[in-house]
Amino acid sequence: MAGILTKIFGDGNKKQLNLIQKRVDEIEALEADIEKLSDTALQQKTEEFKERYNNGETTDDLLVEAFAVVREASKRVLHMRPFPVQIIGAIALHEGNIAEMKTGEGKTLASTMPAYLNGITGKGVHIITVNDYLAERDAREMGVLYNFLGLTVGLNGNGLSKEEKREAYACDITYGTNNEYGFDYLRDNMVLYKEQMVQSPLNFAIIDEVDSILIDEARTPLIISGSAKKSASSYQQANGFVTTLHAETDYTYDEKTKGVQLTEEGINKAERYFSIENLFNLDNVSLTHHINQALKAHVSMHRDDDYVVEDDEVVIVDTFTGRLMKGRRYSDGLHQAIEAKEGLQIQNESMTLASITFQNFFRMYNKLAGMTGTAKTEEEEFRNIYNMDVIAIPTNQSIVRDDRADLIYKSMEGKFRAVVENIKERHETGQPVLVGTVAVETSELIAQLLKKAGVRHNVLNAKNHFREAEIIENAGQKGAVTIATNMAGRGTDIKLGEGVKEVGGLAVVGTERHESRRIDNQLRGRSGRQGDPGVTEFYLSMEDELMRRFGSDNLKSMMERLGMDDDQPIESKMVSRAVESAQKRVEGNNFDARKTVLSYDDVLREQREIIYKQRFDVIDSDENLREIIENMIVSSVERVVAAHTQDDDEDNWELQTIIEYAHGNLLDPEDISVEDLRGIEPEEITELLMKKIRERYDEKETELEPDQFHEFEKVILLRTVDSKWMDHIDQMDQLRQGIHLRAYGQNDPLREYQFEGFAMFEEMIANIEDEVAKYIMKAQIRDNLKREEVVKNTQAVSGDGEEKKKSRKPFVKQDNIGRNDPCPCGSGKKYKNCHGK
Repeated sequence: MAGILTKIFGDGNKKQLNLIQKRVDEIEALEADIEKLSDTALQQKTEEFKERYNNGETTDDLLVEAFAVVREASKRVLHMRPFPVQIIGAIALHEGNIAEMKTGEGKTLASTMPAYLNGITGKGVHIITVNDYLAERDAREMGVLYNFLGLTVGLNGNGLSKEEKREAYACDITYGTNNEYGFDYLRDNMVLYKEQMVQSPLNFAIIDEVDSILIDEARTPLIISGSAKKSASSYQQANGFVTTLHAETDYTYDEKTKGVQLTEEGINKAERYFSIENLFNLDNVSLTHHINQALKAHVSMHRDDDYVVEDDEVVIVDTFTGRLMKGRRYSDGLHQAIEAKEGLQIQNESMTLASITFQNFFRMYNKLAGMTGTAKTEEEEFRNIYNMDVIAIPTNQSIVRDDRADLIYKSMEGKFRAVVENIKERHETGQPVLVGTVAVETSELIAQLLKKAGVRHNVLNAKNHFREAEIIENAGQKGAVTIATNMAGRGTDIKLGEGVKEVGGLAVVGTERHESRRIDNQLRGRSGRQGDPGVTEFYLSMEDELMRRFGSDNLKSMMERLGMDDDQPIESKMVSRAVESAQKRVEGNNFDARKTVLSYDDVLREQREIIYKQRFDVIDSDENLREIIENMIVSSVERVVAAHTQDDDEDNWELQTIIEYAHGNLLDPEDISVEDLRGIEPEEITELLMKKIRERYDEKETELEPDQFHEFEKVILLRTVDSKWMDHIDQMDQLRQGIHLRAYGQNDPLREYQFEGFAMFEEMIANIEDEVAKYIMKAQIRDNLKREEVVKNTQAVSGDGEEKKKSRKPFVKQDNIGRNDPCPCGSGKKYKNCHGK
């Protein structure tokens, strides 16, 4: 099919490259003229471009000259002349696309041209990297070029004060990590004063390793949370119980979904262990939750694979990059369950105050671009979700690397023996070897085997990532052996040492196929940069996770029937194709999962933007907020009047209830009586009430100085909006948690979520209006008013790639519940304010 489409429409990538090449030729043609300029004249070009931009020229109009200026400045300051292919990549970035440039092709230098061109607009350029080391390195090294040309460069690092962050964002070009930008956005929308905001408008972002950030981490929610105290003993008791269980007898584990659940025998065991009659009683919902999380911690979460223990803390390992993700915690009590499993101090659970996924954060930029060595396999997703095309940029020199077919062994033991033997042979010839592993524990196993074999080596994994730059720098030296998790020094080049080309260049040995083809391609791409020689080879076994998950049983039995032993590999294109097919299936499943998460998150995104705009309007306002507040009071009064004047017969109107509401929430008893409401229409009732309210409002305004009263209005609005919004986020979490069950009733869960989420949002807005009306009209005004955060001790955490879930008891109607009793649903609210409405 693809071949037919290509014949009809031509190769899309080739067409785009041909269009870009025309502009590259124009830039090349300017080189002789630009070279003649003195340093001062070259630097003055920046001011000229700024002036022309302010006078109406667009960045597209300035592109050819600006890129030619950056290239010349790069030659003088960095002593590097961008190749034509790098200029192609630069133009692709400027146009808001993804430049797929192979490892060693100079993505960092290519990004300087669009960063400079968009930097002269004064609207800010954010360059996003996957870690602090790369952000700091690129800001320092490329900053020399920008500074020479008169642009300012900022570094948005972790741990900076608000003043330092504001200064970094005020620069023309700002470097930082994806996490830092996302968290700054959330924090800015939680501040109490406009002066506390730090982030510049989201104008243009260039994302380095764009596939890692927008694909691999797309479902990871960034969360600002506050502490919610829970008993540590619950986790310890559940952990003690789970250690007594046996696989298959007491619980089952689904390797494909990583789901763990108790069997009937396990349930009986739990009831005996905790001396309870029924584990699924409403009173035991919390206990069931703790047992489930303890089971997950023991069965599906593996030390040195999913997490490591460092300084008596559980630190998550990023499954895609192998990096430690310090400061992040698993949600829903899973982190505490792992702490209990490892015998560490158990920290408090947290509640969500604000959250956003990378997908929705980066889609807020006016223009988005990205660069990576591997993006073509995910082109459909980039186009559908982010509206970016992937443009494969040709290499400066032809790739001569030898990519060999996979070798498949019967068992892991046989595979690792072969891997060690291969490394040993290459090491003896002086050829440097990079060994790629999927998990931390695999890298440590190979390290032990190499030690036994007497082969000196370096290990680069989540446990010693601080030596990353040094290890990668030496990985291409003669005789070097480097074991790395699949991040493999992402973002840094392995340069070949003296005499290495003569012995075949860098050899890359993969010890397992990753579920994503991109990760495998990244590993291969470490070898053969800039036309260097190199070789890559993957060693697989029938016991590898990917092979187990996708039906290797037939192949394994065939190998046994043929009498093949552990030392005999199959080198079959058919098997390699089967592996690639399995990878495509996993990628397809992951894409569908990300699309689903985005569809659900879009519901909350629209609501978040409304609330954040309302908050900003409040903190940004220097005017009296009376108009906004009066509109809220009108809505509140109209709802009450409408609810109690529905009957066609006026004698049945509940005027007394309206008066009770007015006396309790808005006015004093002497202000209005039932007699005042008799014989008039509902609209007139509303108008009469509002007349009295406005009179009372006038009186309140005279109780304080104008500035103080204005501050009083802001305090009420902010506190109400923040507390209601946080409750709403929690309720949306609960709705999202159970909405999939609607599918059993032949209903579309997403559609149901959209409808119910909208209804809940409308209800929240009504609650905000009611509460603001009440507090504005009834609160005693003090002159020492202070804006306060609704929750203190907040922290930035990140989800584990799944939706954040919280345990909430199912609501079951019970008899004899008092209106002021706690609601049985477990919301923490009184029954009259929850399911008793």
